[in-house]
Amino acid sequence: MSHARKNARSFARAALGATALAALLAMSAAGAAAAAAAKTLAKVNGVEITDDDLKLAMDDLGSAVPRQLEGKARETYVLDFLIDEQLVVQKAQADKLAETPEFAKKLAYLRDKALMETLLGDVAQKAATEAAIKQAYDEAAKNQKPETEYRAHHILAPTEDEAKAALKRVKGGEDFGKVATELSKDPGAKGGDLGWFTKDRMVPEFGEAAAKMQPGQISDPVKTQFGWHIIKLDETRPKVFPPLDQVKDQVARYVVQKAQSELVMKLRDGAKIERSDQPAEASPGAKPAETPKKK
Repeated sequence: MSHARKNARSFARAALGATALAALLAMSAAGAAAAAAAKTLAKVNGVEITDDDLKLAMDDLGSAVPRQLEGKARETYVLDFLIDEQLVVQKAQADKLAETPEFAKKLAYLRDKALMETLLGDVAQKAATEAAIKQAYDEAAKNQKPETEYRAHHILAPTEDEAKAALKRVKGGEDFGKVATELSKDPGAKGGDLGWFTKDRMVPEFGEAAAKMQPGQISDPVKTQFGWHIIKLDETRPKVFPPLDQVKDQVARYVVQKAQSELVMKLRDGAKIERSDQPAEASPGAKPAETPKKK
């Protein structure tokens, strides 16, 4: 057995749950209409697995497929999974598991889930238009409050005395970056360089101190939860809103989530919802649960 085949069998055993059953349900619904145009990729005891089945499975499994597999290797991996799945399905059918009440309940749940995902998918497709994305971006850019960005270096010392000793060396003419390299306990800031940041990205004491400084100024020791800091403010600039092409994906996700949330809220407002886990009077004001995201 090849290494890929072993991986596929291991994957099949791990994934034969709701995800696999959802994929099977989707394949059953779509198979009849598309069978004439579909290309057969494999047969398992006479049951065909088509390229349409492969596409549905690849879309459904998503991140469950190892990231390092691409192109043909990815398709082969998923096809191996579908073959293993079909073998297990046939065994389950032979054991008449499809006739059990437990299976009927699971199938009903997966049908409802598939319907929900189909409707929300339609909402997403209709909502994420170029015009809607541009409008959401423009509104966000318009509402952004003026904000300053700071670029600074720092030296982090565990005690005030050590911070004062570092400050003395810097004020005595030694290069700030050199002293930071030798003494600073912040391994993430090479030579003490913190790059660009806004005030709220730092702990309050540090942010407040940096905001009061002028470019080129070096602070006295500043105490935070991490220790004692000597701050050298290099320069400041107004924060610039990122261009649309850099944040388009994030804006599109916002637009989609907003449209889906509004639909769910509208449906809740028009529905009679009775819950046994809380007083009936609390229902109208209850915060709706987040719609589960497909992984």
